[in-house]
Amino acid sequence: MDVRTLVLTLALGNLALCAALFFHDTDNRQRGGLASFALARQFQSVAWLLLYFRGVIPEPLAGPIANLLLFTGVAFDAGALWERAGYPGWRRAVLPALGVAAAAWLACYVGGVDAGVRVAAGSAIVGAFYLAGAAALVSGWRQASMLRRFMAVALAVLGLAIAGRGLLAMAMALSLVRGWAGVEAVHLQGVGYVAFYLAMLIGGVGYLLLARETLQGELARLEVVDALTDVPNRRGFYGALAPWLALARRPGTPTALLILNLDGFKRVNDHYGHAVGDKVLKAMVEACRRQLRDSDMMGRLGGAEFAVQLPRTTLADAVLVAERIRASIEANPVKAERAVISLTASLGVTTMRADDSTVSLFKRADEALQAAKLRGRNRVVAAPPPGEAEGTGT
Repeated sequence: MDVRTLVLTLALGNLALCAALFFHDTDNRQRGGLASFALARQFQSVAWLLLYFRGVIPEPLAGPIANLLLFTGVAFDAGALWERAGYPGWRRAVLPALGVAAAAWLACYVGGVDAGVRVAAGSAIVGAFYLAGAAALVSGWRQASMLRRFMAVALAVLGLAIAGRGLLAMAMALSLVRGWAGVEAVHLQGVGYVAFYLAMLIGGVGYLLLARETLQGELARLEVVDALTDVPNRRGFYGALAPWLALARRPGTPTALLILNLDGFKRVNDHYGHAVGDKVLKAMVEACRRQLRDSDMMGRLGGAEFAVQLPRTTLADAVLVAERIRASIEANPVKAERAVISLTASLGVTTMRADDSTVSLFKRADEALQAAKLRGRNRVVAAPPPGEAEGTGT
């Protein structure tokens, strides 16, 4: 495959990706990193088309404009990867660097600097942006997937190859080194375009696979996390509780369970609307979290009912924690548009026993919660220890 065919392949490959992105989920409006990735494809496809028609179209289009568009496209590729890595402010660093690089290359072009030097400068710019994209993929290396690690290594190698090709071309143009074993500048040019082609394939397809990987991870997370309050949902809480039920069969400090229900939450929804109800739930969760340790776990069972797991906590200590939670909720009313909403909560407390199943554990805690409601709400009731008939409460 000759160099001209490679250039056309790069142009058509980027155009194909542009078309795929155009027809992909039009309702999504290509928000976030995908929008930056789409812009990168557009810049690069136009740049490669201009380079393909070099000699047919005016030189300013096929020369400086094509190269500047190529620099911009590769810079946006790096930016899309940084945005995918969780750095939405990448433009504050990448765009100034792009401006400096473009100005330096234009100075070489306008100043009549030797073509080999311009090639070296352009290759170094492109290689540097590919390395910047690889750096984005390297962040969080320990938790990174194998796909992300492969892309990081591949883009770093290809970026170095593109930059190295330019430096060798410049050295040969300035007669600092001569071709060896039949290798001439045209061969180095071919190597550079092959590296571009591989970078387009790995960067383009890999980025889309990364986006799919991220989406799958988010969907998997939402299966076990409540989207509103960002705590485990019923499924997630039950799953995390299972190992502690097994540990309850061993001697040692027990693990406690609280069940909490906001008093009169239906009234809040009926009078103020579900948007205010959502705000109340989030405020209540934050009030609870301030009273919990990092090792404690809070989960939403449904509606305004939540559970809290307190590892290695006796019943007496769990009652104290529950009382702190109750007092914190009561002391932190929620400000809505039309009113200040005072909140109270009822809590049932128990500890895991050696013969407990999930059903028996929650049945006992729920009975304590119902007792708290029957006693007037806004109180804590502990399930009775084995052998006792009634719970204690505050």
